[in-house]
Amino acid sequence: MTDWVPVGARLRCGHHTLDLSRPCVMGILNVTPDSFSDGGRHDRLDDARRHAERLLRDGAAIIDVGGESTRPGAEAVPLDVERDRVLPVVDMLVREFDALVSVDTSTPELIGEIAEAGAGLINDVRSLTRPGALEAAAATELPVCLMHMLGEPRTMQQAPSYERPVEIAVADFLRERVAACEAAGIARDRLLLDPGFGFAKTLGHNLQLLNRLQSLASLGLPLLVGMSRKSMIGQTLGRPVDERLPGGLALAVMAVERGARIVRVHDVAPTVDAIDMAWAVLQERPASGTEQS
Repeated sequence: MTDWVPVGARLRCGHHTLDLSRPCVMGILNVTPDSFSDGGRHDRLDDARRHAERLLRDGAAIIDVGGESTRPGAEAVPLDVERDRVLPVVDMLVREFDALVSVDTSTPELIGEIAEAGAGLINDVRSLTRPGALEAAAATELPVCLMHMLGEPRTMQQAPSYERPVEIAVADFLRERVAACEAAGIARDRLLLDPGFGFAKTLGHNLQLLNRLQSLASLGLPLLVGMSRKSMIGQTLGRPVDERLPGGLALAVMAVERGARIVRVHDVAPTVDAIDMAWAVLQERPASGTEQS
């Protein structure tokens, strides 16, 4: 197990504080009509409210709201459409549930608006590479999750390849984005890293990246992972999207063993149990020389 996080580590997320001394679960709330797993299920405000209530009841520490599908082949969404999908949901989550809300967006204009609406975390699959995104994120003073991806969702799965081992390529990319953030005035202690499972990666890349996830701990920042219901499970086990939970639980536990502190999932309750059980085992360290029966 990788112990990059000091005991008691905390991340300030707006008026919330996230305890990262142990792993936690981020619940997914897609308000899109075309997300790969749950598109169209929560795009009305009442449906989003009911789903959010369940996510929180099941133990989600964070709710991640997405207004733009980033599945392979997805097209970009106009600002006004993304804004209309996301802002009412963020406002509702903050007002009615006082939830710690993360927003999955790359849009500079929306980054500032979600902060004003009370969101506590910016989760950008494009790592603040859009023009103006670095400056917008810096102005919010919110923490930011930077994710590895090559290209855009529309093209990212068109024969992705790496000249070096994928974990090294991912680490180098994220290191460069951290440096760009720091140069823009975003403090290092406000950054989280996501290796981007399923984004510009083959099945082999995904499996290798998880197997060697500990190598990213050398960057010294919290790791967020998202593998819930993804094709790496379907391709390995031959399961359709609605039968991928057992595989996803296995991946979540292995990620935690390798240093992940935030696990982004659709199925919160079983993931919380799996992670809590794994964490209890990982924390049970007998003193040197102590015999265990």
